[in-house]
Amino acid sequence: MLGTILIIDAVSTNRIMLKVQLSAAWYHVVQADRLQGLMPLVRRTRPDLIVTAMALPDGSAAALHAALQRDPSTAAIPVIAISAQNDRAARLAALAAGIDDVLGHPVDDTLLQARIRSLLRSRSSAEDLGQDQDTRDTFGLAEAAQGFELPPAVARVALVTADAATATLWRARLKPHVPHHLSPHRLGGVQSLLAEPVPDAIVVELSGASGTPPGLRLLADLRARNGSRQAAIIAVADPADRRLAAEALDRGAHDVMPGGFCERELALRLNTQLRHKARADGLRRTVRNGLRAAVRDPLTGLYNRRHALPHLARVAREAAATGSGFAVMLADLDHFKAINDRFGHQAGDAVLAETARRLQGALRPNDMIARIGGEEFMIVMPATGPDAAARSAERLRARIEDTGFGIPGIAGPVTVTISIGVVAGPPAIPVSGAGDPSANGLIRQADRALYDAKGAGRNRISLRCPAA
Repeated sequence: MLGTILIIDAVSTNRIMLKVQLSAAWYHVVQADRLQGLMPLVRRTRPDLIVTAMALPDGSAAALHAALQRDPSTAAIPVIAISAQNDRAARLAALAAGIDDVLGHPVDDTLLQARIRSLLRSRSSAEDLGQDQDTRDTFGLAEAAQGFELPPAVARVALVTADAATATLWRARLKPHVPHHLSPHRLGGVQSLLAEPVPDAIVVELSGASGTPPGLRLLADLRARNGSRQAAIIAVADPADRRLAAEALDRGAHDVMPGGFCERELALRLNTQLRHKARADGLRRTVRNGLRAAVRDPLTGLYNRRHALPHLARVAREAAATGSGFAVMLADLDHFKAINDRFGHQAGDAVLAETARRLQGALRPNDMIARIGGEEFMIVMPATGPDAAARSAERLRARIEDTGFGIPGIAGPVTVTISIGVVAGPPAIPVSGAGDPSANGLIRQADRALYDAKGAGRNRISLRCPAA
C-alpha cells in the first residue's frame, strides 16, 4: 500500500466512488461520515491524508482542520476538501482556513491523484526533516519548530508568464491582496529569476500549447536547480486543458490553480505555501545546527572525538596518496584537577574555553583541533614534518604558559601549563577509516609521547617519529 487515506462524507455514494478511485491506486482507505468520534479514529488509523466533503452533518471541513491543528500528533496531516462545482466562495473560505486544497465535485480523478501524490511527497519531506511530532520531541525541536510557522512579512514573489503584458496584469491585480514584492518575468527570459536573491515563491503560467508547454519545462528546471529548489512554486493552469494542473504537480509544483488566474485565490495559496516554506527552511536550519552540534564540543566550540577520528583517518589517507607527512598531537592541561578543586568547576570551564581559544589561534587554517576528553585536546596537522611539528608544539605550549589565565571572580591571573605528545613521520601508515587499527595506533603513539612529557616533569613536549 502507498499510504492510508481517510475519506469523510455523509453521502455514502460519494465515499464509495472515492474509495474505488483510491483503492485502484493502491491506497488503504478508511471511511467516516461525520466529525463526531472522528479524532479517536484519526489517532488510531494515523492517515497520511484526509479527503473530506466541504459540509458535514455536524460541522465542516474547516472545523475538521481546526480539530486536527489542536493536536500536535495530527496537525501535519494534509486535508483536501471537496466542494460543490463552481462554488468559488466556499473554495476561498476553505483555503483561508488553512485547508491544503479544494477540488470541485465531480472530482477529476487525474487531478485528485496528482494532488495526493504531491501532498504526500511534501509530508514525507517534512518528516525527513523532523517535522513530525515524535521526532521533534525526541531531538528537542518542539519549541523551536513553533517559530517556523511565520513566513517573511514581505516575500519575494516572481510572476512568470508567456508574455510581459500578462505578468504586468497579474501584478496589478495581485498587489492589493498581498504585501509582497512582485517581480514580472517572461518565460523566455528567466535568467534573472535564477540570480541571487532567488525568489521565495514563483508563480508560473501554464498555457495549453501543443506539445510540452514551456511552463512545464520550467517547473522541472526550477526543482532541479540548487538555488531555486526550495522556492515555493505555484502553477496557474489554463482551464481549457485539464491535464496541465496534474502534470504540473507531478513535475514538482507545490500547488496549482486548475481554474486559471484568480488574484484572491492566488493570495491565499501564496500565504499557505510561504508558511510551509518558512517551516521547512526553519527545520533545515535546525537539522544543520543539530548536525553541527553533533560534532562540536559545546563548552569550547572545538570539534569533538566524533569528528576528530574520521578527520585523522582522512589526513592519513591523503598523506599516503600524496607522499607528504603529517603530525598528530595530544595536548593535556597539567594539574587541571587542582584548578577545579581550588577554584571550582566554573573556573575550570573558563580555563578550558580560554585554552581552546589560544590553541586554535596559533594553528593554521587547515589544521584541526578537537577536545577529545576532559582537559585533553587532539591536533592534526597535514603536510607537516617532524621539525615543523616540534616547533608548532613548542609554540602551543608557550602560548598557554606565557600569559596567566584571568578567571571571573578570582583576583590575579592563574598560571596554567600544558604537556604535548607529538607523533610526526612519513605517510606510510594506511588508514581506511576512523576505526582502523592504524588510526588508533597513531593515537596510542601520541598518547605514549604525552605520557613521556608528563613523566619528564610536565609543561613540555615529547616527539616521536615512527619508522616508515
